[in-house]
Amino acid sequence: MSKEYQKNPLYIEQTTEAPQSGQSPSKNFVDDDGREKRTGTLLTASAHIITAVIGSGVLSLAWAIAQLGWVAGPAILMAFSFITFFTSTLLADTYRSPGPVHGNRNYTYMDVVRSHLGGVKVQLCGLAQYGNLVGVTIGYTITASISMVAVKRSNCFHKNGHDFKCSVSNYPFMAIFAVIQIIFSQIPNFHKLSWLSIVAAIMSFAYSSIGLALSIAEVVGGGHVKTSLTGTTVGVDVSGSEKDTLKSQPPENKVMKRASLVGVSTTTAFYVLCGCFGYAAFGNKAPGNFLTGFGFYEPFWLIDFANICIAIHLIGAYQVFAQPIFGFVEKMCHQKWPENQFITKEYAVCGNFNINLFRLVWRTLYVIVTALVAMIFPFFNDFLGLIGAASFYPLTVYFPIEMHIAQTKIPKYSFTWVWLKILSWACLVVSLVAAAGSIEGLAQHVKAYKPFKTEN
Repeated sequence: MSKEYQKNPLYIEQTTEAPQSGQSPSKNFVDDDGREKRTGTLLTASAHIITAVIGSGVLSLAWAIAQLGWVAGPAILMAFSFITFFTSTLLADTYRSPGPVHGNRNYTYMDVVRSHLGGVKVQLCGLAQYGNLVGVTIGYTITASISMVAVKRSNCFHKNGHDFKCSVSNYPFMAIFAVIQIIFSQIPNFHKLSWLSIVAAIMSFAYSSIGLALSIAEVVGGGHVKTSLTGTTVGVDVSGSEKDTLKSQPPENKVMKRASLVGVSTTTAFYVLCGCFGYAAFGNKAPGNFLTGFGFYEPFWLIDFANICIAIHLIGAYQVFAQPIFGFVEKMCHQKWPENQFITKEYAVCGNFNINLFRLVWRTLYVIVTALVAMIFPFFNDFLGLIGAASFYPLTVYFPIEMHIAQTKIPKYSFTWVWLKILSWACLVVSLVAAAGSIEGLAQHVKAYKPFKTEN
């Protein structure tokens, strides 16, 4: 088996081998690097991006706009959307090195950093990347269970009145979510998840559109709420402390740039619309999430459907973030114990679907552990905000910019070098401020936490 093939972070030992010298190539090994034929397209790449980026957090943007006001809120959303798209295009060019079109492929983020920067930065990249991925999978377990609970609470409020105390435990729904993830986690690698990402992307559009429509209806209905150019007022509203892998043709970097444009522009449109109309509907008292936090109670069936869409979306999004973790661990184990049959042997079941015992055990244990952490620390979403603030700068800004400078050999202290550095430093400051805010919020929730109280 090709050594290069075994470097794949999502490498799975197959019972059929790559063609040997002199043999006609198999249809599964036709790309220029000897790997399985790439099947990614602009559609599937865009779906993966939308699935990963549009989360139920879009429903919290009304609260975020409320903190910033009509001026700063939309402006900051648009600014960071542009920054994300810009750095994504830089990252797309680093997929191959030394050239963006004909260089050697790098199959993981760490490989990209290794080929362009090297040294201790590779380990720092891995720490930021995989720490963020693990945190997100735990956070999604919590968020999905909250949406499932919201369905039961919505029905309860509809039946008994909006003032009735409808208490529902999150734990059974976390267990249900974990069982579903154990099943989907047996999908061998990321390439087999395109259909799941497309379904998840459709679900994200569905619940975002419902939230947007309900907000518009609330505004049109003539409800009068307090809004302002600068957002919530300290001392009145809040206290001072609360303020993929693609086909080879056309070139991968060009397709990923288009996919980034589609994904980022689509999510930005939903972010701005949901945030602004949500703020117009609820004003400075906007809830943290106006579907699970019951900014709306009626029509209850539509609220139920939206929350079911959130749960389905998070099933797919969990896999988008978990598959790189699975691949990273499996790659290391394959390299360390290449002769171990428990790790390498595949058992054919259900036609072309294979079961690997190590994959079955390890991925199942991972899902169980993330579910247990979610149950033990239901305020983990506050910690997830800290993880996001800590990982945004290195993964989205610092490494793409530094690798672009290294790849294109931009002269030090030139105009381009200076403004790229200024952009990087400015984003660092914003990340530090966001991290400080996350720590403050986490401290408040930990202080107020009661072990057996359901958090919604």
